[in-house]
Amino acid sequence: MARADRPAVTHPADGPPATDGPPATDGPPVAEAARRAVEAVWRIESPRIVGALARYTGDFALAEDVAQEALAEALVAWSRDGEPASPVGWLLSTARRRAIDAFRRRSALDERYAALAGPLAEGEFSAGAGGTAASERPDDLPWDADRVDDDVLALMFTACHPVLSPEARVALTLRVVGGLSSEEIARAFLVPTATVQARITRAKKTIAAARVPFELPPQQERRGRLGAVLSVLYVIFTEGSTATAGDDLLRPDLAYEAVRLARTLAALLPAEPEVHGQLALFELTAARFPARTGPDGETVLLEDQDRRRWDRSAIRRGLAALGRASTLGRGLGRGLGPYGLQAAIAACHATAPSVEETDWERIVLLYEALGRVAPSPVVDLNRAVAVAMAGGPQEALDMVDDLVVSGRLSGSHLLPTVRGELLTRLGRTAEAKAELELAARLCRNTGERSVLLRKAAALG
Repeated sequence: MARADRPAVTHPADGPPATDGPPATDGPPVAEAARRAVEAVWRIESPRIVGALARYTGDFALAEDVAQEALAEALVAWSRDGEPASPVGWLLSTARRRAIDAFRRRSALDERYAALAGPLAEGEFSAGAGGTAASERPDDLPWDADRVDDDVLALMFTACHPVLSPEARVALTLRVVGGLSSEEIARAFLVPTATVQARITRAKKTIAAARVPFELPPQQERRGRLGAVLSVLYVIFTEGSTATAGDDLLRPDLAYEAVRLARTLAALLPAEPEVHGQLALFELTAARFPARTGPDGETVLLEDQDRRRWDRSAIRRGLAALGRASTLGRGLGRGLGPYGLQAAIAACHATAPSVEETDWERIVLLYEALGRVAPSPVVDLNRAVAVAMAGGPQEALDMVDDLVVSGRLSGSHLLPTVRGELLTRLGRTAEAKAELELAARLCRNTGERSVLLRKAAALG
């Protein structure tokens, strides 16, 4: 699994503009309106814009750079002239002109330059004092409607290429596929902006040095490479659904960005069961977000949540995606994969009227299946939680003690959290309090730590 140290479903506590996106401005209303228009277009259309430019130039890093330059030009030109009728076309044409300029600066007057410059007719662009205005005629654009989906998919596979480190994959995916700025990514993961920018810069250089082509991997490689894409989305969503550190339990903007990217991937790869399984997992887990925190942002445990606040639309979407994953899996002669199994567990929670009426026996079976296809100490820990709910705490405690002996979750607050809960149920309050206090010391999230300390205090 992508995050072996974090559970995604059953958590013990819940089950400059040319380089980094449109800048914030405090200028006059016209400039502010232009900034908002640029931001909106970029957030929605950035994968298609960068993907089309990458295919057109054959240079992934150049495509992202010239797209950013086009954004900077748009802030000036749209403030002066108003938003164009075809904002995406304007950005694409402007970015293509910047790409031509880049090839000129490289003295690359070869076939590639000729291919780029050939379609540009005299008068197609007119220079103004504030920037370059681009033609909006469809024939002028580096845009092929039949290739758009492939461009976005190729962009995902490139950003998640195995030559990159996991941290670089996440940052680059959020940057070029999600359209987030380095500042937004840094805030989400509680790291300095300079760190995120350095990861993105190194990722681009690595892709160039490894000569990674901007294209979909061959069919025989696609399924293996798809795992890297799914893992990146899983990391993004998991961090958004239960933050590793910081004051907030949830980072919904990050989680919902992962949901949006998962929906895009499901639309691009409609025949892949695990893509739908992951989307189902995200939808069903995000459905509980409204009830997971109280009015002051405090953590609300699963058993205390007002299930009337759960997002029923998200639950319906999640169940539909899970059904699709099941149908596709059977058609391919296999069952649900790791993400599908996690989604099935989330579905048990999402459809249960209460904790007591949850089908814990089924959850135990699903975790056993998940442990076979994707073994992980976190899966074993979550299975112990389900066993405790289905049959009692002593058997679950034996399972947890085995994990303690193995040392596979040493340093994680999750293990003493669960052990403390089980000891509490067994009436061993002094031991339980010590475990919960240990969990609080290990936990880096303020909200979760507060819950643990509150529980420990209640035992004292």
